[in-house]
Amino acid sequence: MPRPSCPRCQRPESHCLCPLIPHLASRTRVLLLQHPSEVGHALNTARLAALGLANAELRVGERFDDLDALLADGACRPCLLFPGEGARPLAEVAAADPRPLLLVVPDGTWRKARKLLHVNPELAALPRVTLPEGRVSRYRLRKAPMPGALSTLEAVVAALEIAESPTRFDALLRPFEALIQGQIEAMGEETFRRNHDKAERPG
Repeated sequence: MPRPSCPRCQRPESHCLCPLIPHLASRTRVLLLQHPSEVGHALNTARLAALGLANAELRVGERFDDLDALLADGACRPCLLFPGEGARPLAEVAAADPRPLLLVVPDGTWRKARKLLHVNPELAALPRVTLPEGRVSRYRLRKAPMPGALSTLEAVVAALEIAESPTRFDALLRPFEALIQGQIEAMGEETFRRNHDKAERPG
């Protein structure tokens, strides 16, 4: 029989993260587009971001037929948080115009995220922004797939702190840290050390 789960954070009731999830305001609007394969992932960090931000929305799917409507916000400047040719530093884009950003964030493995861009041409057409190099993920369960790879939640926090400096958004990371620590304790220190040496995916 499955354990009862919290309907909000979707964690087992005995490990509910809701008391740790903040409710933060932001000028930046965040649109999280999650590949369906991520929904059941233990570290569903896009969901944590959506729950913790008042001005965030989480959509799940591969093809988003209403994407034009989602992006049609004249008060905000849409941009895609994803590396690629022509991507500009987020700080540079944020400083170029006083209007707030609409930050579109694909959520999935690198392969799945690229697929989202492929099947949604509206995404591929957006101006791309990137974070500064050299950031280190707090995702300690497995090794990052490449230098500077962050979980979706970590990337959103970093992006907001750049776009809305000096406002801090690191309170969003509290449930993320608790989730990771709980999984490390559940698997045991020896298993954690063994798994930590294996290759990994972004979250």
